Amino acid sequence: MNHLPIIALDFHSAQEAFRFLEPFDGNVNVKVGMQLYYKEGPAIVEQLKLRGYNVFLDLKLHDIPNTVKLAMEVLAGHGADLVNVHAAGGRAMMEAALEGLDIGTPAGMTRPSIIAVTQLTSTDEQQMRSEQLINTSLKQSVLHYAKLTKKAGLDGVVCSVHEAAVIAERCGNEFLKVTPGIRLADSKTDDQKRIATPKIARISGSTHIVVGRAITNAIDPRAAYENITAQWEGLNDDE
Repeated sequence: MNHLPIIALDFHSAQEAFRFLEPFDGNVNVKVGMQLYYKEGPAIVEQLKLRGYNVFLDLKLHDIPNTVKLAMEVLAGHGADLVNVHAAGGRAMMEAALEGLDIGTPAGMTRPSIIAVTQLTSTDEQQMRSEQLINTSLKQSVLHYAKLTKKAGLDGVVCSVHEAAVIAERCGNEFLKVTPGIRLADSKTDDQKRIATPKIARISGSTHIVVGRAITNAIDPRAAYENITAQWEGLNDDE
């Protein structure tokens, strides 16, 4: 997957998603999450790939190792470029996910990259401590999950911009750091708590950014995408 921003296609149907994508060319990176996948099934991934889009299939698998392995064997055949699991499922589960992808990837095709969710960007430290009973700092928790993910052989993690730099330091620059919670300076935070602008994400060491409502709810989504891309690539640092 190239390093252009990943647009979160949080729509109710394939019809809505493809209507939204009409102004964009096929080189765009898109994210298919639970909402769209559960409505349309594997066909939505296959249709997007046929039209030239790069697809991040964001289902965040978290189950016993064998179940995740078998699920990944199936998902590998859909053609997605990037898939993910929850790091909280443990090293054995992540290793099983990778094994399933290797088995399920059709001959002659490249295995999808696989990353692990550390802590959701809607989680803050107080919630982590009181509800997950993790008695450490949020940054330490995220870093622990990132190092565990690397040991399991996965390609990177989902984290917030605020942990990207320390993960790069400990896990390497090539280790993927996919960061949601991206907003423009004047955007609403909505339900996200650990957010940042595209410029801050770039400076902090993110390898990919995921942008949803700042583009999909914009009056002119294509213009919003181009503005965010310019900031992400360092072409518009005045924003």
